[in-house]
Amino acid sequence: MKLTLSDAKYLKEPIMIISELVNEATFRIDKDKIELIAMDPANVSMVIFKLLSSAFVEYDVKEPLEISLNLDNLKQVLKRANANDIITFELLENKLKIELKSDTKRTFSLSLLNLDEKQQKVPDLKFPLKIETSAVLFDQAIEDIGIVSDSVSLYSDQDKFSLEALGNLTTAKIELIKDDQTLIESKDKVKSKYSVEYLKKIVKGSKLADRVVLQFSKDYPLKASYKVTDKMLLEFILAPRVAND
Repeated sequence: MKLTLSDAKYLKEPIMIISELVNEATFRIDKDKIELIAMDPANVSMVIFKLLSSAFVEYDVKEPLEISLNLDNLKQVLKRANANDIITFELLENKLKIELKSDTKRTFSLSLLNLDEKQQKVPDLKFPLKIETSAVLFDQAIEDIGIVSDSVSLYSDQDKFSLEALGNLTTAKIELIKDDQTLIESKDKVKSKYSVEYLKKIVKGSKLADRVVLQFSKDYPLKASYKVTDKMLLEFILAPRVAND
């Protein structure tokens, strides 16, 4: 296996985000993509990451394989990658060799893990609505909500999408009206509550994609998707906060 990536951000930024939720993970690599599907230790959120072969300048994978890594160790190496670095990954015995090359050549080797885990499957979820909006606006809305409460209620109907929070002495409400920037596909009114702590980590996907697609239902998981066409997909599935939690 030999993979060469000329734009580090498509791997660097996702790993920075994922490592805040997951400590260790297995990457499944085939001729089309690198894929990671993992649950956080508390089983509150799932992350789905796909980096397509078309994102690489060299993508040589002879047969499908799996490699398991400590994500904090991988993050520390990728943090050393500059914007103009070309990153090459090679599998050598029981280690992953990572080369960062620009004006200098720096080489790191990460030991592989033996994770005894079943392959995670993405649940087949059905949603009554779909909202597509600015990833930055959603990020800012979650930050606003975070000063009031540790949970947020998402509300949507045919004309608007709003975020609401109730604190001990403070309330917050952010509304995004249906327009050219915020697209809403919804037949009914839908409201559900989620953890702000987890959402603050999820909305960092705005560093990668301009748009976010949100899907949710009452007392049902939230799905947030960040996509870069022909490059990358980063999705999160977040369990709801029930009324008596």
